[in-house]
Amino acid sequence: HRETIEQIAADDGLNLSDIEIVDTDVVIDMEDPALSVVRDKNRSSMAIGLHMLANGEGDAFVSAGNTGALLAGATLIVRRIKGVHRAAIGTVIPFPVPVLLLDSGANTEVDEKTLLQFAVMGSAYMEKLYALPRARVGLLNNGTEPTKGTPLYKSAHAVLAESDLIDFVGNVEAKAIPFDVCDVLVCDGFTGNILLKTVEGMGKFMIQTLKGILTENAVTKIGALTMRKQLKNMKSQFDTSEHGGAPLLGLKGLVVKTHGSSKAKEVKNSIIQCIAFKEQAISEKIGQCLSPREEDIKEP
Repeated sequence: HRETIEQIAADDGLNLSDIEIVDTDVVIDMEDPALSVVRDKNRSSMAIGLHMLANGEGDAFVSAGNTGALLAGATLIVRRIKGVHRAAIGTVIPFPVPVLLLDSGANTEVDEKTLLQFAVMGSAYMEKLYALPRARVGLLNNGTEPTKGTPLYKSAHAVLAESDLIDFVGNVEAKAIPFDVCDVLVCDGFTGNILLKTVEGMGKFMIQTLKGILTENAVTKIGALTMRKQLKNMKSQFDTSEHGGAPLLGLKGLVVKTHGSSKAKEVKNSIIQCIAFKEQAISEKIGQCLSPREEDIKEP
C-alpha cells in the first residue's frame, strides 16, 4: 500500500518526491499458479509492473516474487525477442572468473535446440557485460567425453559442437566450474537450479567453517584480525547480494529476478545491475545474434 511505503520512507528519512508509486493491494503469493499473473491476479504489483515495462513506462522490472508467475507474465506481457522460444534465467556464479549459468531455474525440460539458444544468448550477455572477445561455452555434464550423459545431453553436445554461432569447449563437470574452463555454462533449469543452490550452500558452509576455525582461541583470533580484509573479500565472493539478481534472457524488455529472501543490498545491486544491462543493449545484441541464423535454432 502507498501509505505503508510512505511511512517506511518517512521513518528512514527518505525523500520520495522524485519517485512515482503505483498503488495496488493485489499480491501474487509464492503458492499461486504461474498464470495467475494474467488471470485472477492481473492487477497485482507484478502484472502492473510488467505491463508498464511493455508499454515503455520503464526501462527495467525487478522482482523477488513467484518465479513461475514472473516467467509466465514476462513471456506473455513483455514477450520474447523474435526467434527466441524460451526465456531463461541467467545467473552469474561469482567465481574468480565469473561463469554465467543458463538456465538456472526457468525451464525444467528442454531440447537440444533450446540449449543451443541458451548458449547464443549467454555468449551475447557475457561478451557485452564482461568485454570478452569470444565467450567460451560449456555443457554441464557428468563427464567430459562427448558420449557422457543422458540421450538429451549426448545429442546436445553434437548440436553445440557443430554450431559456428558459439565457441563450444565441450562437456564440463561440476568440479571444474570454478577453475576458468568456460564463461557460459548451459543446462536445463532443473539441473541448473540444483547446481546454483549447491554452490550457494557450500559457500555459506565454507565461510561458517572458516569463521569457527579463526575464532577458536586467542591465537587464531589474532590471525583473523590480520586477515580481516582478505576474509571480507572472500565472503563477498560467495555473497549473492553483492552481484544483484538474475536477468531473464530472451525478452524484449529487461526483467530481473532476485531471491525471495533478498534484503536491501541485493535489491539495490539488482537495480544498479539494470543500468549496465540497459547501457550495453543486451536484448538488442541477443536479437542480432539470433536473427541471422534463426532457421538453425528455431523451435522444432
